[in-house]
Amino acid sequence: MDNDTVALRVLAHFQPGTKVEERVAAESDWLDVHWVPADDDEAFYRELPEADVLWHVLRPLSGEDLAKASKLKLVHKLGSGVNTIDVDTAAERGIAVANMPGANADSVAEATVLFMLAALRRLPELDRATREGRGWPADPTLGDRVRDLGACTVGLIGYGSVAKRVEQILKSMNTVVLHTSTQRDEYNTAWVSLNDLLAKSDIVSLHLPLTPETEGMISREVLAKMKPGAILINTARGDIVDQEALVEALTSGQLAGAGLDVFAEEPVSPDNPLLKLDNVLLMPHVSWLTADTMERYLDAAIRNCRRIVEGKRPYFLVVDRAAEDSDSPS
Repeated sequence: MDNDTVALRVLAHFQPGTKVEERVAAESDWLDVHWVPADDDEAFYRELPEADVLWHVLRPLSGEDLAKASKLKLVHKLGSGVNTIDVDTAAERGIAVANMPGANADSVAEATVLFMLAALRRLPELDRATREGRGWPADPTLGDRVRDLGACTVGLIGYGSVAKRVEQILKSMNTVVLHTSTQRDEYNTAWVSLNDLLAKSDIVSLHLPLTPETEGMISREVLAKMKPGAILINTARGDIVDQEALVEALTSGQLAGAGLDVFAEEPVSPDNPLLKLDNVLLMPHVSWLTADTMERYLDAAIRNCRRIVEGKRPYFLVVDRAAEDSDSPS
């Protein structure tokens, strides 16, 4: 970059680790990154009017926020789901919005399978028993309750990049995999109707974006159709599931357990009833957060920033996608 060129100012709306800071520092001759933790609204609103680019993670970005961003050229979602961004207002204000489809698929898929294994093998329960000296002699009911993942049938609701990676992992373990999505795929022998998937699956895993059609999709009626004693995994979006109905199903025994990385309200309130259930495994929406995903995120985010400096359209636009450059990578 020429010495006379003004650096592109980026508001990175998350707290970086050391490796992330070092990666971005290598671009400091042309990229001026200001780090703001997601829970520091005062700093966010102080920095927002001066930002050319916003690196967005999870904290909702409203139309009112965008109205304060007078210089903003691009909102770059570090991830794929843009339901936390007011994309309509961004389009009205001429602000591009881009995402990173598939960049976190490996990490989320592995966390999804981790939930499955931990729930089937009663990992939290056995960890507590071992620490408390109650592990010996072995609980004889484990022979009735613990399952091999390879002996189970897993149903995937939604069939994007994460679900397809989950399927690859499960098939390597000899697991029977069924899937359904918003578009019927009659040429894939694993495709079944939603009702068939619910009735046949020992584990149901959600891999859907949050849209008006999917919000509340996993309702009390849907949970009642699941195989008794099944497990529900959600690493997609919390609002896809009716939380009150889920608590009822877990309490009644209709479901044996759940693995949840996402919630309708984030951060989760301490009085959320899910936190009080022993048959629920919980993570704070970090299934995507690994050093490897962050490296992919930063590579994509920095590349798009460079394209803005060079006067080119960013890759993977979700606002005005039709105008995206024809040299976008596959």
